[in-house]
Parts: sequence; structure tokens; C-alpha cells
Amino acid sequence: MNALYDIIGVPFGYLMRLIYSFCNNYAVAIIIFTIVTKILLFPVSYKTQKGAARMQLLNPKLEKLKKSFANNPQRLQEEQQKLYQQEGVNPMGSCLPMFIQMFLLFGIIDVIYKPITHILNISKDVITKAVGIAAENSDIKGLNMKNLRCELLTMENLRDHGDKYASLGENFLSKVTEFNEKFTIFGANLGKTPTIHPDSWTKEAVILAAIPFLAGLAQMLVSVYSQIHQKKTNPAAQTGGGCMTVMTFGMPIISILFAFGLPAGIGFYWIWSSVFSFLITFALNCYFTPERITAINEKEKEKARIYAEKHPNKKTFMQKMMEQQAALDQQNGGSSASGKAKGISRSEQNKQNRDKLKEARRRMAEKYGDSYDDDDNDED
Repeated sequence: MNALYDIIGVPFGYLMRLIYSFCNNYAVAIIIFTIVTKILLFPVSYKTQKGAARMQLLNPKLEKLKKSFANNPQRLQEEQQKLYQQEGVNPMGSCLPMFIQMFLLFGIIDVIYKPITHILNISKDVITKAVGIAAENSDIKGLNMKNLRCELLTMENLRDHGDKYASLGENFLSKVTEFNEKFTIFGANLGKTPTIHPDSWTKEAVILAAIPFLAGLAQMLVSVYSQIHQKKTNPAAQTGGGCMTVMTFGMPIISILFAFGLPAGIGFYWIWSSVFSFLITFALNCYFTPERITAINEKEKEKARIYAEKHPNKKTFMQKMMEQQAALDQQNGGSSASGKAKGISRSEQNKQNRDKLKEARRRMAEKYGDSYDDDDNDED
């Protein structure tokens, strides 16, 4: 996993170093870095939200199909597939953009967690030695290079044990000491871990303690807004209200607890990430009005029709999935699934099964030269 962070983090590291070279303050650099990465990921957000809006447009038709074929799952799947093809909608289409977004987030997180590597550009060998010194002079168990927070924790330890790092090369002590002074927001060092039980409630302690709560509130803002918007645009699809409430309020609380166990720089990044996510989501929801989505949907339907005409034998991803599912159902469901798909009653299905059993007995009797009496009294 660490290798994945390292690989994806390299290009974002160059970006963060460039931003920091201009503003010369880590807190400001985080804000600008978050804005730039959100802009880079905007096409992914746009495609994801467009797909969700188009699916909402189809929900009335999908609900109608569910009612019409409530007792015929196989037919329901077939009709849903036809609808998706006609509308040019891929219900799995939002998965790829979300995967890309999550993939890139590994790089963003790596940059936030490793400022010594990405901003100060100090070699891995020197950082490894520094982390080893921090492990010897702190009460953090298992502190090593595999710990994603190792650089932030080393920076925090260096403030109290600076003399221990004097022998390291590449001017490690002077560079990190100078960086620590700029690793601040309103005088509060973002390398320190927030606590609600400080030795004294100084200005720095108050700011640090506020960061986790602000991170939780910012995340709650996104969750509450998304839930309100979904209820407004598609009230019929709302199920499991209790689970949604837990997610809406439970996840921000968990974020707060996590932020109190991490250097404040992480919580500071979470705040701005949530704020800009909210702004982007709000802007896209305003852009995707019902009229605009209807127009977009018509264009996508036309594109799907033209593509189908040009590639009549090419199957879509959903078609392949449906065929695989149908084959699986046929193997596992046997005659019972077939009977349900055709709308056959339970008694009729039982009769079919008895007839097949009698036919099998008759063939076995013929094969071995035995007599066979087709007597209905054998039926269970």
C-alpha cells in the first residue's frame, strides 16, 4: 500500500512543492493545493454527477417496470436493460470516475502526510534515519517508515529533541526547523496533534482543538446537503432513513475522533477538502437543472442510437453482465427459476417436476429392459 502512495504521490508532490515555493506558508499551500486538485478532478466530478442526475431522470420509468414485473425478476432485468440501452445510460458508469477519484486521492494524501519528502525534497535515506531517531525519542509504538504519519510525527518530535538530529546530512535539522516555523496557521503549528486536555489553553491550543471540530462540521455540511438534495429531487427512492442518519452524523463524529489523533495538518486539509467538495457539488446541482438534464439525456440517447447502428454486433458492458447473470441463473435456478420466470404457479411447477421425474424413470426402465408402470399414485 505504501508503494501505491509513493508512486501516485510523486506528481502531486511536484505540484505541492511548486505551490509552497510561491506562498512560503504550509497552511496557505494546503488551501491552494486543495483548490488545484479539485479543479484537476472536476471532469470526474462532472461525469459522476451527470450520471447520477440522468439516473434520477430514469427512476420513474424504472419504478414502473418494477411494479409491472414484480413477480418476474428475469423479465424485469431484460426490460431494465432495454431501457438503459434506449436511454444510453450505463448504471455502472459512475463507478469508473469514482475509482479514478479514489486512486488520485492516494497521491493527494501522500503529499499531505509527507511534507519532508515532497516539499523539502530530502532523500529517503536521510528521512529513514530521522524516523529512527524519532522512534527512539518518542513514546509512539512501532514508529517506522511504514507508518503513513512518520514524517509529521518526526517533525513534531524534532521540535523537542532537535539536538538528536544534528548529525543528519542534507541540512536536515535546519531545513525542518525552518519549515516547522512556517508549518502554521494563525501561529498554531500544524505538525502538533490537537488535544482537548492541553497543559494550558493558549491561543495555539484553542486553534488546534478547533480544527477537528471544524473538519467534522465541514463533512457534515456535505452529507446533510447531499441528503436534502436527494430527498428533493427523488423522494420516492428514499429508503433506510435510519442508516442515512447514522451516515450523515456518525461519519463526521468519527472524523473528529480521528482528527484528534493525527497532526493538525491532516484535519486542516480535511476542512478545505470538504468545503470545496460542497461548493463543487452545489454548483453542479445548480447547473444540472431538470431542463438541462432532459436536453443532455436526449443528446446521449441519440449518441447511443448512432453507436448501436454503427456497431450492431458489439455488446455493451451491461449486456455482457446481463448475459452472464442469465447463464448463472439458468445453472443455479434450474427448472424452478425457469418456472418463476414464465409466471407458472407453484402447483403447475410441481406437476412439471413430476412429469420430468416420470419421464426419467421411463427412460431408465427402457434402457435396462425393465417394465415401467406410469401410475399417478406414485406422485408425492
